[in-house]
Amino acid sequence: MTQPPQPPQPPPNEPPQGGFGAPQDPPPGGFGAPTPPPADPFGKPPATPQSPPPGGYGTPPPAGQPAQQPGYGYPQTPPQGQPQQPGYGLPQGQPPQPGYGFPPGRPPQHGYGYPQQGQPPQQGYGYPTTPMQQPYQPPQNGNGPKKFSTQAQIIVAAVVAVVLIVGAGVWYASSGTDGDKKKDEASTSSGTDGESKGGDGKGLGGSGKEKVPSNTKGTVAFQLPQPKVTDVTTVDGSWLTDKAYVKTGVNEVIGYDPAKGTKLWSIPLPGQLCAASRHMTKDFRTAVVFEEGKRTATKKYQSCNHVGALDLNTGKLMWNKSVTAATGGDAPVRFEEVTLSGTTVAAAGSDGGAAFDLNTGAERWKPKASTDGCYDTGYAGGEALAVVRKCGKYDDPQLTVQALNPTTGAPLSSYKMPPGVEYASIVSTKPLVVAADVGDTAGDGSGISDFFSIDAATGKLLVRIPADAEKYAANCRSTEVESCQQLAVGNNRIYLPTEEHEGGGEYGDTNEIVSFDLTTGKQTGDRADAGDRYTMFPLRMDGGNIIAYKEPPYDKGGQVVSIDGSTFKQTVLLENPSDESVRDAETSFSAGYAEFRYSGGRLYISETMISKPRESSLDDKEYLVVAFGAN
Repeated sequence: MTQPPQPPQPPPNEPPQGGFGAPQDPPPGGFGAPTPPPADPFGKPPATPQSPPPGGYGTPPPAGQPAQQPGYGYPQTPPQGQPQQPGYGLPQGQPPQPGYGFPPGRPPQHGYGYPQQGQPPQQGYGYPTTPMQQPYQPPQNGNGPKKFSTQAQIIVAAVVAVVLIVGAGVWYASSGTDGDKKKDEASTSSGTDGESKGGDGKGLGGSGKEKVPSNTKGTVAFQLPQPKVTDVTTVDGSWLTDKAYVKTGVNEVIGYDPAKGTKLWSIPLPGQLCAASRHMTKDFRTAVVFEEGKRTATKKYQSCNHVGALDLNTGKLMWNKSVTAATGGDAPVRFEEVTLSGTTVAAAGSDGGAAFDLNTGAERWKPKASTDGCYDTGYAGGEALAVVRKCGKYDDPQLTVQALNPTTGAPLSSYKMPPGVEYASIVSTKPLVVAADVGDTAGDGSGISDFFSIDAATGKLLVRIPADAEKYAANCRSTEVESCQQLAVGNNRIYLPTEEHEGGGEYGDTNEIVSFDLTTGKQTGDRADAGDRYTMFPLRMDGGNIIAYKEPPYDKGGQVVSIDGSTFKQTVLLENPSDESVRDAETSFSAGYAEFRYSGGRLYISETMISKPRESSLDDKEYLVVAFGAN
């Protein structure tokens, strides 16, 4: 898994200066303008087309000199007539890994000496100058391999088939470890091709609500500048209703016109928001937790102990309250996470948890007081409600995942996570899918080494799916139960992006989206290619289809596509402008921490955490939200 850039940890905060909505100097053609945005709504001069430097990367050798041959481990092009060996969705050769001084996650968008995605490398400091490896060229002029006889073809085909069957079994078996893990993981005995029985996708896909706009070429709808703050500030939470785009600010939640970005309403909060539910009801109600008071110069830290419900249709705070822990005492519980399932709001933190009626705020239940140090670390909502419960010693915890009755809090089933799991994240509650880094084996900070598909009715493990961090890219913030991004669950499958690897062009990486069956644990035949110089990841399900975002190369805009769950055919829903200033704004958000919301031909990308600008970046425009819309 690609390690996401680590966000700054929030120390005691300075009071916000000016607050959200303080007068800003929006760029020309900024949000709310009644006229269409100019060709460059971010106010930068036109970009000068770039091209690879003379004699640069990938240039053919001079006449009379042989082409450089591919190095060890580089993907080889098979000779004519030889079948291509199947893989999990990536070439066997991996791209060079970042060197010393380069973060293990994504490259910086504008780092010194390192190009943007898909940009031709410059022959300068900090980037390898080795020419692009040349692919194998089959002999020409009739000197190639002769055609086999029919009998020979049959024999070779049979041998290759046997090799593939054995190879698939060896690969799958080698991806696990001995002992309990082998018992948990899927066996290869249920199929001979390394795919689940549903790998053909029959009966999947369709029923999506998203339609293709008449014109998929997008423009900048609006952009919102970051509010001025003096320290690290959480702005987690963004939602789309049928009337507004809603985003968290400083000490408030604001509803904007979805097309223009003009403010429709504001919900003042008693203190700064700490966490927000990613779910909302059909009538656009959701839940948040926030600090008990506003930060001041004399009190820079406020306890996050209030839960509240928001009506995003009317722009009202329906109720807010705090509770004491089930273990006793007068101090209110400090909350770190909140979620929503049906009409149950469930919030939790290291001090304890509680559940409330969404409509009235009435307390529904609390986790029972435990004498053995057990507590609910966090809840996950949506179609069902589940919890990760931690027991045992700090350095030797035992985690249990439970499906809960949302109304009473009673456990419906329990599954004990294997030893070596310190944190677990719930990817989906229906079906129940959990991600964990078992024994810290992922090694990349993604929080994922394995996925666990669990029968929520019985607590029985259906299958454990190894997710090799060098092959698959997604991330879960280990300390938050409901925080996984860049993946999706639907059609009884989990959809994952592969790690980036070299594409077919002269420069630029690419990747794919693939899937695993949640019953058998086997990789299916699903594969959606991002295309040369693009990389992609799932945003969410749309019925049986997958909505995915494509990160752009240096000279293109990003895209939103719908992937048919049955055929895996891609349909472009939105293509953003390729202007340099627009592209710079679009790619300034860290994909592992930004919020992406797409609906009805509009894409909104927003920050979840902001901080005081660095002295070196005072002249750079920093955005809270950038929105795009199809014409």
